[in-house]
Amino acid sequence: MRLALRLAARGRGMTGTNPMVGAVIVAPGGRIIGSGWHRRYGEGHAEVNAVASVSDADRHLLAQSTMYVTLEPCSHYGKTPPCARLLVDTGIAKVVVGAGDPNPKVSGRGLAILREAGVEVAAGVLARESEMLNHVFFTAQRQRRPFVYMKWAQSADGFMDIRRSPGQAPARFSNAVTSLLTMKLRSEVGAVVTTAATAIADGARLTLRGWDGTSPMRVVVDRSRRLTGAEPVLGADTVVSDGRCAPGEFFAGLFEAHGVTSVLVEAGPTYLSALLETGTWDALRVETAPFALGAAGTAPAPALPPAEVCGRRSFGGNEVVWFSNNPLFGGFD
Repeated sequence: MRLALRLAARGRGMTGTNPMVGAVIVAPGGRIIGSGWHRRYGEGHAEVNAVASVSDADRHLLAQSTMYVTLEPCSHYGKTPPCARLLVDTGIAKVVVGAGDPNPKVSGRGLAILREAGVEVAAGVLARESEMLNHVFFTAQRQRRPFVYMKWAQSADGFMDIRRSPGQAPARFSNAVTSLLTMKLRSEVGAVVTTAATAIADGARLTLRGWDGTSPMRVVVDRSRRLTGAEPVLGADTVVSDGRCAPGEFFAGLFEAHGVTSVLVEAGPTYLSALLETGTWDALRVETAPFALGAAGTAPAPALPPAEVCGRRSFGGNEVVWFSNNPLFGGFD
């Protein structure tokens, strides 16, 4: 099952709103005869890829083999046929499952299909690890809202910007490595959320650069109708919201209207502080550069939350710290 979890993680950033799933097929005697993972949204699930990887010489062993799969096999027709039916048709003898699927279309039904067909089933093996790997999927399915990541970068003395003259570029705190990690995180979320104030001040595009993947949907909160229409962040796919509802309702609306299961908030201290104060966040990434701004500094960073520190690493002198406000999140980087 641990191998299946490692395989599942290879799909990070590629499975869209689907969970990351891995599967391993073990023949009598402990020999692995097949393995696979959900590689890309809309393509074959882990179980399908694992069965397909079994060689012709080993296919006769399926009826005596055990599949270890990190999430309950699906039972409904979506972009692909149900995996539970595939396993029944394959004739596999036993299926060991990590976590149950929280999707109401699936929950318990996949296991029931297997058991009713006479397949031996064991469930709950490393379930917690599977849920933590898929913290976005489980949060979205259980709470009907996106998983909310927040990030900011600051100077060593806690400022998020320098005092600027008109047209001057914002302060840069990230280095080459941490900038790439930001692109990686953008590639893994459904939407990036910012405010009109930040979009105007920084001229940010919030697109994906230097990292393979698809740029997330861009969402701009414009409470005071400040956008002129010329901001680089605005495009055909950009969603502009007046943000007049509470943050929790706003994010839930993105889930209901656009199917967004995860968001990354890249904004200024005012909006970030509001999310922290209301508890409307799941994971926070704070990057601190190894230099102070002193009197040139402005935009003091929000006070760090009294939350669990779940990760701390240094990249070229920049310290990156992850905080968790969700028991399913255990850190990145």
